[in-house]
Amino acid sequence: MKRIAIIPARGGSKRIPRKNIRDFLGKPIIAYSIETALNSGLFEEVMVSTDDGEIAEISLKYGAKVPFLRSKAASGDFATTAEALVEVLQAYASAGEEFAYGCCLYPTAPLVKATALTDAFKLMTEKKYDTVFPVLRYGYPIWRSLRIEDGKAVLNWPEHLRSRSQDLPAAFHDAGQFYWFGVKAFLEKRALFTDNSGAIELSELEVQDIDNLTDWRLAEMKYRLMTKGDIK
Repeated sequence: MKRIAIIPARGGSKRIPRKNIRDFLGKPIIAYSIETALNSGLFEEVMVSTDDGEIAEISLKYGAKVPFLRSKAASGDFATTAEALVEVLQAYASAGEEFAYGCCLYPTAPLVKATALTDAFKLMTEKKYDTVFPVLRYGYPIWRSLRIEDGKAVLNWPEHLRSRSQDLPAAFHDAGQFYWFGVKAFLEKRALFTDNSGAIELSELEVQDIDNLTDWRLAEMKYRLMTKGDIK
């Protein structure tokens, strides 16, 4: 029943240079993921998969293991997260160390709480899901969403033009923070979303995509609010 946290952190970043180790309220952003994983008590191994020497050095400083550097094949712009995870699991297996469960925890997820990791792991094991990940509810019903065609606004689902918002089903999107997975199922399917995946719902305060500097500042604001203790 051994568990491993794998933090995939490539050196390249097009939109925010050196994103994975950029300062976030006083320390490299990857440090938050490492410390949350370590402090959760869920993992026998917390490791960072990287192709970058500086990221490796910083990761070691904050307590993660970096037993090897990621290969070029798993580090390119078109390499998938799944490919990086497979490489890690196979390398550990070759060294005689295998795990029943893994968690892919992204390096730019400072809002992740240990309680979320615990809740997701509990759900996965109780329901025997292949994977479990956090999701966020859309703030407005997607069934009333629009697209623009030749400058005109067009309903994606015109049959819901007069539907009341409260009568439409809730819709969710991946929070992009972490994925728990059963190692055996993952190595068979090579996917973090399958026909047997579960999800836990997070609040808007707990989730922030970080694709540009505005997103970065919003994430810092949310972190400050979360750590004040008066907002759950």
